Amino acid sequence: MFKNHPKGLMTLFFTEMWERFGFYTMLAVFTLYMDEVFGWSDAYKGQVYGIYLAFVYFTPIAGGWIADRFLGYRTTIKIGAIVLAIGYALLALSNVDRVWIFFVALGVIIIGNGLFKANISVLVGNLYPLGSPNKDAGYNIFYMGINLGAFLAPLAATALHKFFGTYQSAFAAAAVGMLLSFIVFEIWKSNYMYADHASAENKADETTREEKVDPAIEKERIFALLTIFAIVIFFWMSFHQNGFALTLFAQRSIVRSEWLRPETYATFNPLFILILTPVIVAFWGWLNKKGKEPSTPAKIGWGMFISAMAMVIMVIASAMGGDADANNMSPWWLISTYFVITIGELCLSPMGLSFVSKVAPQRMRGLMMGGWFGATAIGNYLSGFIGGFYNTLTHTQFFAILTVLLLLSALMVKIFLNRLEHATRGT
Repeated sequence: MFKNHPKGLMTLFFTEMWERFGFYTMLAVFTLYMDEVFGWSDAYKGQVYGIYLAFVYFTPIAGGWIADRFLGYRTTIKIGAIVLAIGYALLALSNVDRVWIFFVALGVIIIGNGLFKANISVLVGNLYPLGSPNKDAGYNIFYMGINLGAFLAPLAATALHKFFGTYQSAFAAAAVGMLLSFIVFEIWKSNYMYADHASAENKADETTREEKVDPAIEKERIFALLTIFAIVIFFWMSFHQNGFALTLFAQRSIVRSEWLRPETYATFNPLFILILTPVIVAFWGWLNKKGKEPSTPAKIGWGMFISAMAMVIMVIASAMGGDADANNMSPWWLISTYFVITIGELCLSPMGLSFVSKVAPQRMRGLMMGGWFGATAIGNYLSGFIGGFYNTLTHTQFFAILTVLLLLSALMVKIFLNRLEHATRGT
């Protein structure tokens, strides 16, 4: 799988795998913890969920700027990993009598993620020389690492809850995952050090620098990035219902099972990522040989449309009985939804990372990668905001709104496609 790719990709693959294991182990039980331990209303849970995810993905803007201007990517990532481990450990110490620790822990996690998240994605792109045809595939492989961790996380959360009977055990496991991420990143640092363009040893190395871009072209590229950022907000608003509305649908509408608990359904998305990524990469390669591979922005547009089809499945499931919250629906409704939205995600999320790496001026690459996650942050907040209406609207209406917004987003990509493709010339 790593053939024809830099050695550093393997290091960053496993670094991100363990970081995402921590993130998704925590997220798998986050809503359930607030619901069953704290007893909060859906509206309040939605606000906490949305605000937390918004800040988790908004702070990478600051983290990218810090790496660009001051610390370099490697140092910033290391600090972020340590802070994240502390945050998850604090979360494990929270309970109904120590709610304040819960909120302090969320704040610490938000800071740690801000330092970590965007910068490791920048390092992946920096492993490849300018114009490399392997960069899209490299991000697809890196995305598999993300989802290998995400696949293991709900399974670990389910097993830990069954064994210990508490959600705090999942938070402790998340802290262990972050420590493993730090260890991998530090032990095999020689594989990626050259990609840390902001590090002291590379500042004087002209081979790691790109030619200066004409101001007019740079302006065009920044406009293209901001356009994509604005459009993908609606994908993340819908996608991150996996931790809210889809989890509540699993809890209240799907037939109960001893081992297929509400948090376990979150494992299907990363499982399908692992299965489908080689297929998608091979498909793009086949189209490339025929001269028909879509551009990176076009792939993003297709991702929006396919994700809308996933929400259509939920509209049908809700209309056929899911609205009743009677634990009467087959698990296959959710599983098929996760399958379809995974295809959409593979067309969109890794391609978005690749697009930013290609188009962003090097002097602000960390900042612009942070901007991608900033757009994710807005979508995440909106996921919690609209999630608060899950029981105010019928589930049919709820998922129909998400369908319409995703279709409109796909249309916006189509409208701006020529300008977006033009901005990638020479990259």
